[in-house]
Amino acid sequence: MGQRDLSSFFKNYLKKESIFTEKSVLQANHTPTELCHRDEQISVIRDVLAPSVRLNKPSNIFLYGKTGTGKTVTVKFVTNELMTFCEENDLPVRVFYLNCKLKRVADTEYRLIAQLAREFGEDIPATGLPTDEVYKMFLSSISKKKQLLIIILDEIDQLVQKAGDEILYNLTRINTELQNAQISIIGISNNLTFSNDLDPRVKSSLSEEELVFPPYNAVQIQDILKHRAERAFKKNSIKPGVIEKCAALAAREHGDARRALELLRVAGEIAERKSLAYVDMSHIDEAEQKIERDKIYDIVITQPKQHQITLYSILKLSKSRETSLYTSEVYDVYKSICIEIGLKPLTSRRLLDILGEFDMLGLINTKVISKGRYGRTKEITLAIPSSSWDKNIDFLKNTLDL
Repeated sequence: MGQRDLSSFFKNYLKKESIFTEKSVLQANHTPTELCHRDEQISVIRDVLAPSVRLNKPSNIFLYGKTGTGKTVTVKFVTNELMTFCEENDLPVRVFYLNCKLKRVADTEYRLIAQLAREFGEDIPATGLPTDEVYKMFLSSISKKKQLLIIILDEIDQLVQKAGDEILYNLTRINTELQNAQISIIGISNNLTFSNDLDPRVKSSLSEEELVFPPYNAVQIQDILKHRAERAFKKNSIKPGVIEKCAALAAREHGDARRALELLRVAGEIAERKSLAYVDMSHIDEAEQKIERDKIYDIVITQPKQHQITLYSILKLSKSRETSLYTSEVYDVYKSICIEIGLKPLTSRRLLDILGEFDMLGLINTKVISKGRYGRTKEITLAIPSSSWDKNIDFLKNTLDL
């Protein structure tokens, strides 16, 4: 295709009718004007943050729940309303949202505090200063006037994994050094047992309030999809059964509303590329395969070899049997592959951490079960469609040179 052909393609594309009216409402970072099935959680967060309108420091609050259970969108929904009220009433309340998974933003203590200080006009280099100095600059910048700061740390477990939990202790102790300003923290984690591993002094100062977000069921996900689809797509462009199928697939994997929205968006993109004016069930199947393929590909190219071997071990075991797997079985296969390719195996405890990461990514589902006097173990089932197992096994074999 020549340059003129490209220009002609884009020109014709612009003339084509789109199946979408507002595709952005299907994006994960969209905050809707109305939330479905999260009234209870909205009420709890609202009540915790309410003292801020009197310029009294709210309690720190920790939100737990699997991916796609509405933690981030609910917090943003409440804090957006809070900020609108505070701006209308000239109240010195500020909200900062930081995703701790993002590199160069919040993956070290230095970068996190530097990012916050920059919000107050401090000119801090990306590296080079002692961390204590960055803290002093941050404290100086926020102490200039009476104000209340609410810091949202999304995927806070990622921050602790990279920088340790001392940073959380330092953040919660900052208030003892402030005269004018006060800081409250909202922590968000996909890891339900995250706080169990924190230093007790960190846990006591940080987790003043806790709230667990349960997974959505299929009917609730249907409501969310219908609500968003009304704005995202042109009228009558969604065929019967499409919403229900999306919801059923997402409910099967932890009740993940984010995944359901992604499925519907990708299905719409597939239909549009085929110049169709509707989304049908076949487009959902194509979308699921594409998303799973992309997810596995991301794991393969971005994760360390130990993660790749673990995933390969699970796929290999799952293909050879119909029953669920146990961690000890996965570890045995994992060790033999490590030996085969000349890599030192990780401990079984570290392998459990990797399995936890895969669970959060939606690649597997794990369930702790008791084996009586033999203790407890994890039961593992693959969340990847069986139709893509062979392709993924071949992909990983080539990557690992097996």
